[in-house]
Amino acid sequence: MRKPVIAANWKMFKTTAETSQFLEVFLPLVKGCHDVEILLAPPFTSLAVASEMLKVSGVRLCAQDAFYEKEGAFTGEISVNMIVDCGCSHVILGHSERRQYFKETDEILNKKVRAAIGGGLEVIFCVGETLEERETGKTFDIVGRELEIGLQGADYSKITIAYEPVWAIGTGKTATPGQSQEVHSFIRKKIGELGAVSKETGIIYGGSVKPANIKSLMEEKDIDGALVGGASLDPVSFSQIVKYN
Repeated sequence: MRKPVIAANWKMFKTTAETSQFLEVFLPLVKGCHDVEILLAPPFTSLAVASEMLKVSGVRLCAQDAFYEKEGAFTGEISVNMIVDCGCSHVILGHSERRQYFKETDEILNKKVRAAIGGGLEVIFCVGETLEERETGKTFDIVGRELEIGLQGADYSKITIAYEPVWAIGTGKTATPGQSQEVHSFIRKKIGELGAVSKETGIIYGGSVKPANIKSLMEEKDIDGALVGGASLDPVSFSQIVKYN
């Protein structure tokens, strides 16, 4: 039985003080929520303060990115060891914003995935198509390629896949449960072909998830959770998503 995963991706929001304020409100709201794995991915500067506050909460800490080298002259980069040292158990890799703005290729992401897992982290690996790619019928080609190259040689037992249609991120648009399920079903079949025990691999949805739509998404058989952006910045809103059922 796959345990639902609800992950907050704060992107470039919240100072250390704002992180503390969020957790002071949020943690009491989700106390006792043991049937859902809750992940929090604040910016790097808030990892230490979040780690301290999450120690006895059951909420797990996640980084938003990691570099593939252990150390060296890579100004501005953060290694897997540094992330683990901050108390993280997970890292998000392959987010569409990293692919778009920082030109991360499937090959670069594969190096990051293998480095993260090798360093003891579990990976939330993001895949998804743009609006143009969807409208031209390339969704399965794009998602299939991102999985095949990005996860080559990876240990699937350490991976949760996040399907995030790029056209639904921060736009207020959400793929319908049916649209999402169609791609999630394809992903499950594809990773089975690539060597995963597909029935055990978590596949979560990311793209304008809100309290109003989480329940309908979670009713689909291959949707195992959510990667939440904007709605995760408010502690009450995010707690409502966590407690969707």
